Amino acid sequence: MPKVVDHDRRRVEFIEAAWRTIARTGWDSATMAAIAAEAGFSNGALKPYFATKDDLFAAAFDHIYVQTGRRMAAATSGKHGLTALRAYCQEILPLDGTTRDEARIVIPFWHKALTSPLLAARHEHAMREWREQLQRYLIEAREAGEVRTPISDEHIIGHLLTALLGAQVTATLMPTSETAQTLTAQLDSFLTLLKAP
Repeated sequence: MPKVVDHDRRRVEFIEAAWRTIARTGWDSATMAAIAAEAGFSNGALKPYFATKDDLFAAAFDHIYVQTGRRMAAATSGKHGLTALRAYCQEILPLDGTTRDEARIVIPFWHKALTSPLLAARHEHAMREWREQLQRYLIEAREAGEVRTPISDEHIIGHLLTALLGAQVTATLMPTSETAQTLTAQLDSFLTLLKAP
């Protein structure tokens, strides 16, 4: 009998192989052949799932977004206000090997999105969802009296996202042994400022 192939599982295997390969060698070196080999298959096995490298790259970004979302949900479960906001932001910061590898994929994704409306739309969708969730936590924090600054929520969220996305560049291009500690301290310092009237 012919072997039954779980195509959904195979697709995920290729996406995860792309994720690992791009994080390890960079976008330019991550050829379709290299990604297929990383997954344990020939280059031809990849084509029915992803016709182009850009298709695979977009899927890798979506995979990271979903994985980050799952971590965010787990980290914020049962938390509210500033505590939830901090936990949410920490899942974006590149504080460990996994999140630093994700940053190594997201950075070239941004470059590709500059000339790809499809990739730009994917990124905007992700940022819109993050903004909405940050807004919910800020509303909770204000209602609980944790946030007292007169600075608007819109500006607070904009600053947070700029800092969080910028941290991905910093941790990737200028890593040190204290990067995770420094980024966490910067986040905590900013959240402390929100408590001031």
